[in-house]
Amino acid sequence: MARTNGGKNGGLAPFLISGGGIGGLVTAYALAHQGFPVRVFEQSPEFHEVGAGIQLGPNIFRVLEKIGLKDAILADAHRPPAQEMRDALTGKVITHIPLDAAFFERFGQPYAVTHRADIHGTFLKACQSSNLIALETSRRVDGYEDHGGHVTVTLENGERAEGRALIACDGMWSKIRERIVGDGKPRVSGHIAYRGVLKREQVPADLWRPDVVLWAGPRCHFVHYPLRRGELYNLVAVFHSDHYEEGWNAEGSKDLLRQHFKGLRPEVLRLLDLIDTWRMWVLCDREPVKNWTQGRVTLLGDAAHPMLQYLAQGACMATEDAVVLAEKVAETPDDLPAAFAAYQQERYLRTARTQIMARVYGEFYHARGVTAELRDMAVGGRTTEQSYDSIAWLYGGP
Repeated sequence: MARTNGGKNGGLAPFLISGGGIGGLVTAYALAHQGFPVRVFEQSPEFHEVGAGIQLGPNIFRVLEKIGLKDAILADAHRPPAQEMRDALTGKVITHIPLDAAFFERFGQPYAVTHRADIHGTFLKACQSSNLIALETSRRVDGYEDHGGHVTVTLENGERAEGRALIACDGMWSKIRERIVGDGKPRVSGHIAYRGVLKREQVPADLWRPDVVLWAGPRCHFVHYPLRRGELYNLVAVFHSDHYEEGWNAEGSKDLLRQHFKGLRPEVLRLLDLIDTWRMWVLCDREPVKNWTQGRVTLLGDAAHPMLQYLAQGACMATEDAVVLAEKVAETPDDLPAAFAAYQQERYLRTARTQIMARVYGEFYHARGVTAELRDMAVGGRTTEQSYDSIAWLYGGP
């Protein structure tokens, strides 16, 4: 077990956070930014993030600016000049959306892509710099009790820890969610994602693009874009499959991938062939719920509203959650059940819409036949301003 920084400050009991991923760390920092002490319990032996590239919309930069971490996140990120959707069978451009000055003028913040390890590392470094945050590894939260005026958590080794409140940032398979919401296992989407990362020099010059490019195919799609200031290249291939396996880091079969992407454009197949070992995960989500809070215990991020990745908003929504929650706590620090209820009230409709629309976009990307023709007509006819309008509900928030 590793512990860094202080635990309590000025006699105040700390907030307890279960989970040291992106959501847990940014929540800890947002609370410390408001002056509250925090203890973070991470079940792994070290703080680390599994995965590769993620996209960061203007909405995450709006809240990162509030807690002073926007510039640090952008320092490691890549700023793509555009988003582009192409037909994976014909290669034609379906839509091209500039992410330049006009985009910034519309939304007041940039669009960027980054490595999950980079954003997690920035949040970790920020937490380590705060004397209000205790970071503890090999500490799995197995249970909790809400005593009305405080909470007690029970750790895997039987140790108990007391705090002002408990915030569950323990992901889609959250044990704490099961006690509050009780909705069983996640909903399996029937889609599988493969991910891989290349160094820039491993990518042939004619295949490297600075944009976020999505190849939309029948029952599949493929996305690629640079990471880490353009030093890396992120590849994600998604296809329909009934296979189910928990976790985010299993090894994927190259033969199975080839089978599902057979017949697509040669540019796609050439890029797929560049990856020797793919990591795969099964895409799951849950039905939106209106209540994820009970007394001094609340859920955040994937524990509260897990979503498919088609809108690239998982980390963005968790970060929004964190900043809103910290603001509500600061408004009523002596009534945490009310603060948690206010946080939930502000967040549940926005996150539910994102959950539902992520499903819609998944069908949209994977359309085939006549449905794909209708998609191309609807999207291909948009002006740049109309494209911005279509996503303003998301990028204009929170």
